[in-house]
Amino acid sequence: MTRAEAIDRVRSFNRTVTERIGALHDEYLGRNRSLGESRLLWEIGDAAEIRTLRGRLKLDSGYLSRLLRKLEATGLVAVTSSVADRRVRVVRPTDAGRREQRVLDERSDELAASLLAPLSVRQQDRLVSAMTEVQRLLTAGRVRFDVVDPESRPASHCLAEYFAELGRRFDDGFDDRISVAATADQLRPPNGLFVVATVRDEPVGCGALKFHGAGPAELKRMWVAPSMRGLGLGRLLLHELERLAVEHGVCVIRLETNRNLTEAIALYRSEGYVDAEPFNDEPYAHLWFEKSF
Repeated sequence: MTRAEAIDRVRSFNRTVTERIGALHDEYLGRNRSLGESRLLWEIGDAAEIRTLRGRLKLDSGYLSRLLRKLEATGLVAVTSSVADRRVRVVRPTDAGRREQRVLDERSDELAASLLAPLSVRQQDRLVSAMTEVQRLLTAGRVRFDVVDPESRPASHCLAEYFAELGRRFDDGFDDRISVAATADQLRPPNGLFVVATVRDEPVGCGALKFHGAGPAELKRMWVAPSMRGLGLGRLLLHELERLAVEHGVCVIRLETNRNLTEAIALYRSEGYVDAEPFNDEPYAHLWFEKSF
């Protein structure tokens, strides 16, 4: 399929979906508001910071303000300052807003059921499976990579999940205290870098580099959330770490890994990493790799 054909199919898909779910109508789901207003009301939940909503929904500040004013004018939400920080604006549903959220949930369920009803059971399974795959792929396309402090909240979350997974997968569990050090100071500039992958501001992966002056850098703490696996995120994360390493003048990247991390081993080999002699005394390592740039 050519690029032009692929684009044409995507546009056709978009037209079909927007028509079928009623996104073209000003009164979405039979309510007196647009899809944008209804989605925002649902996204607010019990309460949300306006800056969080803006980042999560990727909305322009002016457009988000207009949507909120419409919801306020109809008595569905109230905007106040945060108790912890008066500079932070928080939006909460009113009692009427919570009732409307429940109605939207009910209408959304009815719409979903109407999409499935004309189909056979086999067709329903195919449609749901296809929707799940489309959602996963579109989510993967929204991944953002940021260099963060290794003791920041997103980094700490990823590291906790990473260590827990190693504990489950390694033959004798995992104890970070006896592993070769990769301390926060070693993963901060100029000694190193810590990268977090996020989707809608939620951390879904991480990786780090330890620099050793003019010598090879070490790749550390590579982890991808189970919900994001199978979408190529690990490869994208690896490419981002390699790009950053080259930017910092690195000519060789080295890493060690455990034999039970078969997916990681396959990724490294497919990306040009070759077997190397052990360069450290990591007690959990069975394989050492390196790649030159």
